[in-house]
Amino acid sequence: MVEIRSICVFCGSSLGDREIYRQQAQILGETIARHDIELIYGGAHVGLMGIVADAALAANGVVTGIIPTMLRRVEVAHQGLTHMIEVETMFARKAVMIERADAFVSLPGGIGTVDEMMEVVTLRLLGLHAKPSILVDVEGYWSGLTAMFDGLVAHRFAPETIREFYSLVPDAESVLPALGVAATT
Repeated sequence: MVEIRSICVFCGSSLGDREIYRQQAQILGETIARHDIELIYGGAHVGLMGIVADAALAANGVVTGIIPTMLRRVEVAHQGLTHMIEVETMFARKAVMIERADAFVSLPGGIGTVDEMMEVVTLRLLGLHAKPSILVDVEGYWSGLTAMFDGLVAHRFAPETIREFYSLVPDAESVLPALGVAATT
């Protein structure tokens, strides 16, 4: 198993409609920091993104934001991060996130979160990386997406091995054990 030194978290720039999404973002940020793992994320101070970053920072974690210039200009950039990397495009953002991370975790989010997670799964399918990807399936949030994957397999548009390219966990507390990261004492 590969040592996990950095985790890229994909999640919503909105808060969503359930308090549990916010709670899980908080727990994930704190947990990553407590294990001395760098948090890599989209660089915003809004939504679940802001919660996960603030939680990691409050727990004395290292947090690296990667934000496109256009989003920084509209003032969604988090001002208190350990590191901020500004890139030109959303495509460049994904490339830097994927390059810098040892693993990927997707909390609930919108189209951007799905896009980022799908990019990671697609690149894994193509053999361009072997990094683990975890979907935090809070109250079944990702059930529609996993059903879509099942449909792709059933209709032979994707191999059955696609299911090996991501893992589902029920909550943020299950993420690090799923990645093989030992508990802190």
